[in-house]
Order: sequence, then C-alpha cells, then structure tokens
Amino acid sequence: MALVKEVLGVLNRLSPFELQESWDNSGLNVGSKNHEFSQIIACLEITLQIALNAPQNALIITHHPLIFKPLKTLNDEAYPGNILKILIQKNISVISMHTNFDKTHLNKHFASALLGFDGLMEKGLMLVKENANIEFDALVKKIKASLGVGKLACVKSSPIIKDLAFVCGSGASMFSSLKAQSCLVTGDVKYHDAMIAQSLGISLIDATHYYSERGFALIVAEILHSFNYLVTIENFKNPLQII
Repeated sequence: MALVKEVLGVLNRLSPFELQESWDNSGLNVGSKNHEFSQIIACLEITLQIALNAPQNALIITHHPLIFKPLKTLNDEAYPGNILKILIQKNISVISMHTNFDKTHLNKHFASALLGFDGLMEKGLMLVKENANIEFDALVKKIKASLGVGKLACVKSSPIIKDLAFVCGSGASMFSSLKAQSCLVTGDVKYHDAMIAQSLGISLIDATHYYSERGFALIVAEILHSFNYLVTIENFKNPLQII
C-alpha cells in the first residue's frame, strides 16, 4: 500500500497548499502523512454516509475541509464530531483541497469547462471576462442550460452586462470590487448581498454552491489517474432542493 504523504506531495505540486486563503484549512485534516492507505476516495465533502461506506484505511480527498473552524470540543453526537469519530475508528485519512484548488483548477472548470466562457483574467479568487457585452437574459439562459436547471436566483441590475466575473462556491461578498454593469456568477447569494449589489448597479447570478463545485471529485480523480492512482468518486445530491 502507498503512503498518504506520497499523494499529498503530488497534490501540493499541482495545487500548492500555500495558495490557500489565510482563513482556510486545506491540507491534511485527519490522519498521518505516514499512514498507508487501501483506497482513494474523492468527494466534494464528507457526509455521514460517505464516512460509513468508506473502507478501513481509506484516504479521502475532499474539497471542503471537514475541520474548518478550530474545535473547542469533540462531541461525537454533533457535527463534525459524529463523522470524525467514524474516520478515526476506521483509520481513515482526509486531505482537503479548498481555496488553493479553487485558484488553480476549480474556478477555471466552473467558468470555462462548465459554463463555456473564455478570455478570462485572474483577479484573486475571481476570474473576469472584460467587455463581454452580453444581454443579461441571454446570460441567464446560457447558465441554466449549462447547469441543467430550470430556475436561478438573480439580481438584474442592467439589461446589458459589460464585464463578467466568476467565483465558484460562496463568493457573493466579492462583488464590491466590481463596477456598475458588471455581473458576478457565484453561489450562496444572500438577501443583503442582493440589495447592496442592486444599489451599485451590479448584477448577480446565483449558480449555487453545489453546482459550481460539483466537478471537484472528477477533476481530482483524473489528475491522480495520470499518476497511476485509482480513485473512487463519491457523488451525492444537493441537500438543498427546490420543491
């Protein structure tokens, strides 16, 4: 069996952990670099069911860190202690690739591979397409078709969008760096985000956190396959449903 540190090294070369935001917790979340693993599992995040189904000595690679904020207590009847207990009992290691992977891979996948936009410039966590000059209604229609959804929450502040910005995951707070007639496509748009953006003439399209990042596991699997690692992809449905 291979060691966790070998996979950790491959991932760090392709998406350096030093690129993560200061508030993030990417890297080895659970286990030891010197653990031998029996199988690699890639998933957007660890659910209780994924932890229960994972084999002994597995290595799980997630996008969202299971341990995100510092833990003051470890209660196995509350999240994330209920999942951590299972992982520790089964000697499972966990590596998380969060904002570092957003910058090197996932945001490009979201904006280019998934939504079909090119000519993008990097601005921190954002990818920006200047002088897009696209009708807002046509933009929404294109994104709906790309995601395969019938409805999206939007803020239409201008009929014509001059500049486009993309942030996978939860990036609504970043619209403040944009100008009027811009549109930010991201997830987790809140009511007050919408109110403020509208007052500034900035449009928002909530592509949802889930849809903007659900390609993570496949991307990681393809990367590791090129290094001769076999990876099992664990997909799950969006826990938020529109009924």
